[in-house]
Amino acid sequence: MIVDMHSHFFPETWPDLAERFGTPDWPWMKHLGGGKAMVMLGDREFRPIYEACWNPAVRLEEMDRDGIDVQILCATPLLFAYMRPAAEARDCARIFNDAALALCAHRPDRLKALCQVPLQDIDLACAEVSRAMRDGHLGVQIGNHVGAKNLDDAGLITFLRHCADEGAAVLVHPWDMMARERMPKYMLPWLVAMPAETQLAILSLILSGAFERLPRSLKLCFAHGGGSFAYLLGRVDNAWRQRDIVREDCPNPPSSYVDRFHVDSAVFDAGALGLLVSVMGEARVMLGSDYPFPLGEQRVGGLVRGHGGLTAAAKARILGGNARAFFGI
Repeated sequence: MIVDMHSHFFPETWPDLAERFGTPDWPWMKHLGGGKAMVMLGDREFRPIYEACWNPAVRLEEMDRDGIDVQILCATPLLFAYMRPAAEARDCARIFNDAALALCAHRPDRLKALCQVPLQDIDLACAEVSRAMRDGHLGVQIGNHVGAKNLDDAGLITFLRHCADEGAAVLVHPWDMMARERMPKYMLPWLVAMPAETQLAILSLILSGAFERLPRSLKLCFAHGGGSFAYLLGRVDNAWRQRDIVREDCPNPPSSYVDRFHVDSAVFDAGALGLLVSVMGEARVMLGSDYPFPLGEQRVGGLVRGHGGLTAAAKARILGGNARAFFGI
């Protein structure tokens, strides 16, 4: 079984959130015809998409083309609404969580979903992930931070513990990228800040000692190959050995914590994938494509299948075996 565990969706339609909440700059969909659409943020264009985002027939056709048996989908982080009032973010979560399950209902054996939650309010977030798990979600996608709070924030640790108790898998996706004012062009926030945001999320858990406080039962995965983490882990270990201010809350070398989380395979380069598997181990990498967005893998699974440095057993684990165990499929 081949499992793509990192893909996204948009509903074909959803309620007018600006009208519903009485505030501007909510996301909405401008359909352009011919299976094309533009995701809008207020009156600004955010991202062009096509009907694979909302049409299960197209999605399934392209899964068949790429030899994908199961795809796990989640909303784009644009819809998180973490900076809005918590009750509004909860309502958004319910809208898009229900829409995800409606899409999956077309082929529940092949389409699975991760929910979103109002992460700025831990009680509401815990309640929504519990509701979503009862309804059939496999887990939750969260952003790598909420405002100035990184994943080592006490409230976010409480939420992660709740996910472990619920058996909810957690996919951490970068969003709301740093230093946008210095990166106005060329999609640099996505190309530079996204990998940095993901490394920041991982190191915030490691260096704060948060993994010492989290149960090993927590199923945690970081998108986009863990960002820049694998490439720079040697630098982090060296800093931990040389400077007491790096290791003051982290009792063990940072590299010793790679068995506490997974990463996806969305790195788009054979050398990078080889390094990632070398650092994380073949049991900790899962096929993830970022489908169906332009920065995703255009032929899902092609990098793993065609990799000359991976054994057949490693490819089988990355292409599906690890995700089946991680998500309980």
